[in-house]
Amino acid sequence: MMGHEKNELPSYSAAVAAPDRRRRWSVRRSRGLRLFALACLAFIVYAQWQQISPHPMRGSPPSSQLSIDKLEENLRLCSKLQSKPKDPIGAGRERNVRYIDGHKPTLIKNATVWVGEPVEGTSDEDARAGKGYTWINADVYLEHGLIKKVGKGIDTSSLASDYLVYEAKGRPLTTGIIDMHSHAGLDSLPSLVGNDDVNEMSSDITPYVRSIDGIQPNDHQIQVIKSGGVTTSLILPGSGNNIGGEAYVIKHAVGKADGRNETSATDMLAAPDSSWRYMKMACGENAKRTYGKVGEHGPVSRLGESWRFRHAFEQAAKLLTSQDDWCTAAESIGAQHMHSYLPQELKWESLSAVLRGQVHVNTHCYTIPDLEAFVDHTNEFKFPVRAFHHAHQTYLVPELLKRAWGDSPPAAALFADNMWYKAEAYVGSEYAGKQLYEDGLTPIYVSDNPVLNAQHVVYEAAKAYGYGLPYHAALASVTTAPAERLGLGQRLGKVKPGYDADVVVWDSDPLSIGAAPVQVWIDGTAQYENPFELNKPITAPIEAAPPAPATADEPIPARNVIFTGVSRSFVSNGLKEDDYRSENLTVAIFEGKITCIGTCAEELSIASKSGAEIISLQNGYVTKPFTAFGSLVGLNAIDAESDTDNGAALDVFSRGVDGLAFDTKKLHYAYKYGVTRAISAPKYSWQMTHQGTSVGFHTGARNGLEYGSVFADDVAVHYTLDLNAKSGSASISNAIGSLRRKLLEAVDAKASTAPGKYAEQYSEAAFLAKVVDGTLPLAITVHSADVIASLLKVKDVVDRAITESGRSSEGIRLTIVGGAESFLAAHELAAADVGVILIPLLSYRSSWDQRRALTGAPLTNGTAIDQLIEAGVRVAIGIEEDWLVRDMGLLAGITYTNAGGALSEEEALDLVGDNVFEALGYKVEEDGDEEEDRNVSRFVVFEGSPLQVGSRVRAVADGTGDLNLFEYA
Repeated sequence: MMGHEKNELPSYSAAVAAPDRRRRWSVRRSRGLRLFALACLAFIVYAQWQQISPHPMRGSPPSSQLSIDKLEENLRLCSKLQSKPKDPIGAGRERNVRYIDGHKPTLIKNATVWVGEPVEGTSDEDARAGKGYTWINADVYLEHGLIKKVGKGIDTSSLASDYLVYEAKGRPLTTGIIDMHSHAGLDSLPSLVGNDDVNEMSSDITPYVRSIDGIQPNDHQIQVIKSGGVTTSLILPGSGNNIGGEAYVIKHAVGKADGRNETSATDMLAAPDSSWRYMKMACGENAKRTYGKVGEHGPVSRLGESWRFRHAFEQAAKLLTSQDDWCTAAESIGAQHMHSYLPQELKWESLSAVLRGQVHVNTHCYTIPDLEAFVDHTNEFKFPVRAFHHAHQTYLVPELLKRAWGDSPPAAALFADNMWYKAEAYVGSEYAGKQLYEDGLTPIYVSDNPVLNAQHVVYEAAKAYGYGLPYHAALASVTTAPAERLGLGQRLGKVKPGYDADVVVWDSDPLSIGAAPVQVWIDGTAQYENPFELNKPITAPIEAAPPAPATADEPIPARNVIFTGVSRSFVSNGLKEDDYRSENLTVAIFEGKITCIGTCAEELSIASKSGAEIISLQNGYVTKPFTAFGSLVGLNAIDAESDTDNGAALDVFSRGVDGLAFDTKKLHYAYKYGVTRAISAPKYSWQMTHQGTSVGFHTGARNGLEYGSVFADDVAVHYTLDLNAKSGSASISNAIGSLRRKLLEAVDAKASTAPGKYAEQYSEAAFLAKVVDGTLPLAITVHSADVIASLLKVKDVVDRAITESGRSSEGIRLTIVGGAESFLAAHELAAADVGVILIPLLSYRSSWDQRRALTGAPLTNGTAIDQLIEAGVRVAIGIEEDWLVRDMGLLAGITYTNAGGALSEEEALDLVGDNVFEALGYKVEEDGDEEEDRNVSRFVVFEGSPLQVGSRVRAVADGTGDLNLFEYA
């Protein structure tokens, strides 16, 4: 019975049995415990879920503890974060946002205007080919900071009553030049440690720093740059970091003197109403050389650099995602219900803006692996690049650039021919711009100021034109192309209504050698009240010719050749001056020597019978070869590589002849561009300083044992007394005192060398003995007028000591090398018969001891060379860096063009030839059989004037008996 009861199902009828209250309580307690446990478990799970869930409320206090105002502000920020800027409009504006009330309108009359775009109706294909572009005769009306009218004979009755009139007299007028890569104001000049704010070196990845925080409006270089017609620059942080920070576009108008109300970097912003931002990045050698320290920090390789880029972009992408998630949730449920504020991290804010497409990225990349890695980054993280800067090897990989993420491939922001200064700059081509344009890409020419003087950035475009870039594309490369890449193409870069009134009237075609502004307007305000104007005839703009083909790199040996179509010859073979300097000459060369200059009928007959080559030239020139002085050519292959360099010697006096290295790329290019001789001295501390004896050699030689490879073992004795002298002597005064003592000790010595002491024949004392004997010149690298004055006093002391010692020498032959401030002592230098070799030709006050240099019109009345020539100083032009071997004829051309008729073409060419020797105190004979024989076996044949862009070397004979032809590739 009990068992049956045990097995009975419980009764659910209250009438069957009364409940047991104690058991019911027990059941309820058991169930409660279970429910409590389940609730606890659920709470734990919920809490864990809150911590791992991506929901914007996780780990946050209740919304009641957050500021509703701040949450609403965050939600408004979402709209800004998720918007993409558009290029600011130009047409339709009544006023330029930068316009300052009170500035009068200006009517520029009778200008020859380059609008910057083809005539309406020109197809894109024709426009790219240059069709539809032309100079027009027009007036230009500027009002409220805008170009309001462009046209011939503007009706003045429709203009404001108080307008100013500027008579252009037919001169060329263009939009202001735009430099898309500058450090002006950050890397201020003259260069001082306290003024250097170009790189933030605390970390390799610094997207959070901003160039505007370091721009110094009073940096005089900003004014120097403007004097070259540059009205707008992109001021970038430096390239020491892989990600260097934000950049800003400025105009070169500063303070009340330039028509502004205040002196500030903010007031200089080119488009203060634009929402575009700019970022500088860099790959390659700079960052790994700056930060690479094995075992401590990196990057030490390009591999490490790519990782740093990707890691930085990854952090920015995480911030972007968390912000977008927050914004999505806030838009869905309302900001007031959010349990956290919008995620923000200042360190990665600007880089996340890059990924949002709000920032124009400009990246310093030279080589194919750099370019390829960065193109990969753009596709992985989906952001465009506006331009690759420096970009030496872009011309080799156009299709690679076209694979970059975005609507259009990056532009290539280049130098025209500055290269070889480090390994990643060793591969490059002066024809890169031409090649890129032909491959459908955009070349832009930049200064990297102060690497190049941005005052002359238009000169880079001019050289690019000379190297074959079509005229319209060359002018666009410093106007419309950078404007478009900056996202300001509707405001800057063209001369048409609605564009900012930034215009320049030039004294000659801006792509011609020596072109300088006669007036510059920024936002419609003239920048110069009394500008210096060079004495030049008003000429028509260059007639844009079909681009010339590139010149082949390798010469072809020849013995017999005849050139027809020679316009000018500066080499005589015994003919009367009026014979060999007439136009339409024929030049006959047999056995490597010029045998005839003139009609040469007999030689033409012989040539037709013997099969000698006859080459027809367009505007041929025959000149003496150029001589490179002052650089390290022959002692250096790649500037930044110690293995390819002779090296510096602060404490050792050495001879250049002992370090000569032939058959390098630099020497091949020197020869190809008509530089057959060079004089190079060992460097003191870096590339533009000198110490020891210089060697004179032929650039075309294959080695130092080849006959005629070295024409002078020791040309001059060199010392450095510029600011680098402190490196070895602690002070300038000590360096000058040491030099004086050494010279006087040489005067005291009884003989140059003691008999039988062979080792002393090559000692410093032995060479100084030759200096005081007058057989070797003393060449001093110096810029400061004060140090030059001290050197003239040293010369006087030593010369008097020489006279008192009874030596036959008339005194030391002193030559100033560098000489940026030498014009301040021009008459004293002429009186002391001291020569000057200007290096660089056009100083831009880059160092403290050049701070008083003349920078040229319209700021100053000429440059140093003008005043030195006028004072009668023996003067020549040297080159500070090896890449300038291509430009020596053009440097002479700048001097010739801007001399106001004071120089003939031949005299200008001599500045980079015979004058080098004359400035060193060597006499160059102008007559005699020996000199005549040298002339006819030492010459260069150009197609086109070497004093103008676009000339090409067609033949070189360096006096060693060889003749080499250069054909078009």
